[in-house]
Amino acid sequence: MALSEHYLEADDAHPIDLVEHIAAHHKWEFDRIHDDQIAMIVEGQWRNYAITLAWSAYDETLRLICTYEMAPPTDRLPVLYETLNTINDRCWAGSFTWWDDQKLMVYRYGLMLAGDQVAGPDQVDTMINAAVNACEQYYPAIQLVTWADNTPADAVQIAIGGAYGRA
Repeated sequence: MALSEHYLEADDAHPIDLVEHIAAHHKWEFDRIHDDQIAMIVEGQWRNYAITLAWSAYDETLRLICTYEMAPPTDRLPVLYETLNTINDRCWAGSFTWWDDQKLMVYRYGLMLAGDQVAGPDQVDTMINAAVNACEQYYPAIQLVTWADNTPADAVQIAIGGAYGRA
């Protein structure tokens, strides 16, 4: 059953109310930080991801930030930045960045809803899942360049290769 069937009043729902409904639907741990902001934890295959969504009425944008902690060696930062550039060339929605001060790998995406547009529950759910999927897909590449001395091209190729078949 689609999320939209569970949430029929999406036309007049505040975007963060909608996100809260989706988090509850999926049984994700969440905290409504403010009327315009919510934080949640979403479990992935590689790790748990901290996701924050914030609504800005000023520019009518629903912003998503998906993060996870890591502590790359300082001497590996140039190759990490090169890897992020390579990954971002392949990401059509959203982008990765490294926040060194906070020691966080960050995936960011903004959904513009100008002109009183309304995000539907399926659209917001897809947005959250796309962020987690992007982090999951490129997590191995980031680990390979950070800890295994792989080149960005080799690491990203492994990440986009994917596995086929069943064991």
